[in-house]
Amino acid sequence: MNYSKHVGKYKVHNKAKYVADLQEVVYRSSWELKYMKYLDRQPNVIEWASENVIIPYYNPIEKKTRRYFVDFYAKVKDKQGRIKQYIIEVKPSVQCKPPTKKKRITNKYKNDLRAYIRNQSKWKAARKWADNRGWEFVVLTEKELDI
Repeated sequence: MNYSKHVGKYKVHNKAKYVADLQEVVYRSSWELKYMKYLDRQPNVIEWASENVIIPYYNPIEKKTRRYFVDFYAKVKDKQGRIKQYIIEVKPSVQCKPPTKKKRITNKYKNDLRAYIRNQSKWKAARKWADNRGWEFVVLTEKELDI
């Protein structure tokens, strides 16, 4: 399953677990859709939401503060019975490392580098935001999603 940029609305099955607007459950990739189904159906997931956590972050490329809509929020009961809260981003692993520089700098390389820098800035802000609340920020790739 490739990371495809298709967008759609997800129909939540376990409505009591969803803690945001049920009319606005939007996925922006096939991977996000797969993870929504997981969150919705897993019995250890107490509550979850999509794009309901908004974190300000500084974008060094634009030199201005922007808003980061984190893909997911989840409250989970672990195997020891402890309650943990997470904010979660779903991204291809290729977007989690700097792009490989070639002899010739192409527009694709520049765009990939800008996206990498923007993501790193978002994730730094998200880690700090989560740490301040005793939560955890996680980036899930195709490896963790078993894709």
